[in-house]
Amino acid sequence: MFHTFYLNNDSLTAKGLCQQQDSRYLIQNPPIYPLTRKELDRVHDLPYEREVHPHYKKEGEVKALETIKFSITTHRGCYGECNFCSITVHQGKVIQERSEKSILREAKLLAKLRDFKGYILDVGGPTANMYGIECQKKLKSGSCSDKRCLYPQFCPRLKINHKKQMEILKKIRQIGGVKKVFVASGIRYDMVLSDQKYGERYLCELVKYHISGQLKIAPEHTENDVLEKMGKPDQGCLKRFRDKFLQINKEQKKKQFLTYYLIAAHPGCREEDMYRLKEYTSKELRLNPKQIQIFTPTPSTYSTLMYYTEIDPFTGRAIYVEKNLKKKERQKGIVVEKKVNSNRNFILNHHINKSVIYFYLLFNF
Repeated sequence: MFHTFYLNNDSLTAKGLCQQQDSRYLIQNPPIYPLTRKELDRVHDLPYEREVHPHYKKEGEVKALETIKFSITTHRGCYGECNFCSITVHQGKVIQERSEKSILREAKLLAKLRDFKGYILDVGGPTANMYGIECQKKLKSGSCSDKRCLYPQFCPRLKINHKKQMEILKKIRQIGGVKKVFVASGIRYDMVLSDQKYGERYLCELVKYHISGQLKIAPEHTENDVLEKMGKPDQGCLKRFRDKFLQINKEQKKKQFLTYYLIAAHPGCREEDMYRLKEYTSKELRLNPKQIQIFTPTPSTYSTLMYYTEIDPFTGRAIYVEKNLKKKERQKGIVVEKKVNSNRNFILNHHINKSVIYFYLLFNF
């Protein structure tokens, strides 16, 4: 049923679906067509107040508004199709982008706001570097039913080129009153690596002008068996991007970092996978991850299908699924907990009186 539903989410190829339930029918209509550039421009050119509604403003500040107010949405949609994410279903696989003129108009408007301090906090969308990159075949004939754009390999029809985004970021940062323009909504690092012509130059531009100390990426895991269930690029791709990022930072004499988003207890993930993730991030990435979430079943995703059926829908094989809440927490704890072996060795190998050992154990274990 889910396969049928999922393949009927492309506006050019979808058919109406109906399912009998008792004496009635549930009807699912095909999705509407993606907004054209002109239509999306019209939506974003509306005279928004860019403030909290007066009814709520009297109740105090809304901190979340600070980030949204000084950010620019460049596009909708995502063709990443990560198995745990529903953006592809509710925004579509087609990138619906705004025109350069519309984006620059909004940037100039932000620069004139009374409380604007010179910083545009984000220019992007669900995935920032998908702006201006789309498959022409998909636009004419609809999405392919037998393959994805990026996984397990990049489709040769998708011509990845970051030039358009580089140009618009340059124009925004040249606007009077704008001190800094950040790309904070996350990027697909595998797309950067696959762009032979502009990928490295794009990353150089990000490092030099558009990172506020940290760049968000979402590898989600490091073990290939789990990454396969997620529909994410393999471990080697992450290592190549990380090495390139550090190299460019060194050349630019910058001290900037990568923020890694990771998932624990995804279908197919066992405790030993989290131990290997911990070891890999410690030895290869030289970090102790903090941004880890426990997998939560989300409607309209293949990962949720795996969670409830305990079957890989692409192979039909049974997979391990952790459903015990404490054991899910344990998977997360394996990665975020500090190393205690060295602390224990310190206590065992040094002559410390009993009271010191007691308080050390009390506050550190």
